[in-house]
Amino acid sequence: MTQLHQLYCAIWMEGVWAIADASKSDTKFIISDHPVTIYNRYYGPKHPLCREYNDPDIRLHASHTIFPLSIDKILFLTNLSWARNPYQNGKKMRPNPNFFRSAYFGFQDIQTSRFLSENEVREINFILKSRAFRYITAAKKEWLYPERYVTKSNWHNYGKGYLFMPDPRSMTYSGGIIFGNNNGTSAAYDEYGRRPGQEGFRGFDDTKPKDDWEPFHQFQGQFARLFGPYRRGLSHHGPNIDDERDSDEYYQRLLDSEKLHMRRRWNKNTSNN
Repeated sequence: MTQLHQLYCAIWMEGVWAIADASKSDTKFIISDHPVTIYNRYYGPKHPLCREYNDPDIRLHASHTIFPLSIDKILFLTNLSWARNPYQNGKKMRPNPNFFRSAYFGFQDIQTSRFLSENEVREINFILKSRAFRYITAAKKEWLYPERYVTKSNWHNYGKGYLFMPDPRSMTYSGGIIFGNNNGTSAAYDEYGRRPGQEGFRGFDDTKPKDDWEPFHQFQGQFARLFGPYRRGLSHHGPNIDDERDSDEYYQRLLDSEKLHMRRRWNKNTSNN
């Protein structure tokens, strides 16, 4: 048990963390006897991976880990590979999916200040209820019946398909970290926890664009178009926190970026075919 409690630590630490708030919703979160819930939009509640004690693997690109913290607060953990590129196959494994390894975590990257609508809270409660083993509870009886407002036929499209997604506009496109210790030793990790010499690791002086560079910027533009100039999650960068609202100029640049990168990716796929 001492070893198993560290099983998922590296995978979760390398994900994008977001804390969402239901204080502006009349409906609050329920809790269940399956409090750490895995949601993957490609595996509905009747799929074999979601029956009884099964869960979709947290290392699949599109798997989100959901954990209610209180009646008003909930934690979302999203694989970085999915937050950067939600256009890929969400059923495949993220880069470096190995368990039981060291990892680093950036506390300033945690996104906060996202306030959920009542419908979003109901969608989350429906997922929590669908994934419960046997018991659920809530502060009010009517919250226990989210199926009155939400249907499992929309499982793939909750929150326009991005219910648990962090706001990509508040994410930095980091390539990893290098640090030194007091004893003179040093270490380096890329953003997926790979070390120098490990397959997939690229030197920090490698300026060639990565495969998820264009999808990430396309997604920033798509997210802006879908949800408007007000951000759905804010991060700290140094002593400052992101602006709640994008300027008109920057917002238009994001919209233009979606079109630009869509065109580039289409041209690239066409030439490859």
